Amino acid sequence: MLQQLSAPIKQYLVITGNYWSFTLTDGALRMLVVLYFHQLGYSPIAIASLFLLYEVFGVVTNLVGGWLGARMGLNKTMNVGLFLQIVALLMLAVDPQWLSVAYVMVAQALSGIAKDLNKMSAKSAIKLLVPKEQDGVLFKWVAILTGSKNALKGVGFFLGGLLLTQLGFQGALWFMSLMLLVTWVLSLILLKQDLGKKKHKPKFSEMFSTSKQVNWLSAARLFLFASRDVWFVVALPVYLASVFGWDHWWVGGFMASWVIAYGLVQANAPKLLGKQCSSSQQALIWVAVLTLLPALIALALWSQWYVQVSIVAGLLIFGAVFAVNSSLHSFLIVHFADEDGVSMDVGFYYMANAMGRLAGTILSGLAYQYGGLVSCLLISSVLLMLATALTYGLQRHTR
Repeated sequence: MLQQLSAPIKQYLVITGNYWSFTLTDGALRMLVVLYFHQLGYSPIAIASLFLLYEVFGVVTNLVGGWLGARMGLNKTMNVGLFLQIVALLMLAVDPQWLSVAYVMVAQALSGIAKDLNKMSAKSAIKLLVPKEQDGVLFKWVAILTGSKNALKGVGFFLGGLLLTQLGFQGALWFMSLMLLVTWVLSLILLKQDLGKKKHKPKFSEMFSTSKQVNWLSAARLFLFASRDVWFVVALPVYLASVFGWDHWWVGGFMASWVIAYGLVQANAPKLLGKQCSSSQQALIWVAVLTLLPALIALALWSQWYVQVSIVAGLLIFGAVFAVNSSLHSFLIVHFADEDGVSMDVGFYYMANAMGRLAGTILSGLAYQYGGLVSCLLISSVLLMLATALTYGLQRHTR
């Protein structure tokens, strides 16, 4: 059956399988670290600090990684990302006495480099596998890749909670290392050589995008993802564990269910949006709607109105609307990117994405420790207002 498929489809399947395997370990590792160190008595700020270098190096990796992908080929950057994730997992699978905050931050830095090399390579490669002027096909392929990735990241959250319960912290890390090693070997064998290599070797100064559309979209992406992570990364799992008294299984399962549903909505965004999929006006409408949701959830918590129902239902609605926003953004950046050296525009864009995650992660620990979940939600709405204003700027320049 595989022999009957065209070469681009085969490469798409290899890239997607590679991305899926990596995403499972990335989601599981995030949940393992949050729950394990919360169990050890770390404060929300201390837990957030464990991810600081993960996000910082994500910013650098996307910018430099896009340039490297254009010079070396996306197959090489993708495989390097897989290898670095294996190293990061093995670094954490040591005697617990070695797991100081600084040591974990370094391991997480490697994981951040790995994640963004892998994601940048996968998203960029799709542009090269779809024929020109077929925006509907491009949106569908990007949505499937992005949506399935996020659904599997949700499975990874669940897997992290399950493995922590069944195998312990070290056992879980060894299990994931072996799983990813198999993927890495297959990727080395099957992935096409020099995919995405630019015709001329780009200069280091060319890393920054000169496209107005890419710049406006990147700025909007920064605030969009900061608005999610300011309450989702640290504040929400700690809140569920400490205020609701949920155990690891329940926290991991709930977060997993949310991300899986989020990914399914992302994958089906082309069907939901129809022919308007490529419209920056659609992006403006959907981010404006999203701005209202964290404020409404914060109001429900402040007034103590069915707190558990408000959080669960509000999070599900927020996830669905956020998924459409994210899917639109993922399509628009691939659409706007220059085909020759696509990884450079995509890398610049995901650099902004990583900056948003970094800001959101830091704010999540600080805001939760000093103001609780309500303050995190209110900050989320303010960040979304800024994302809306920048998306309006994108619409004007696109029009």
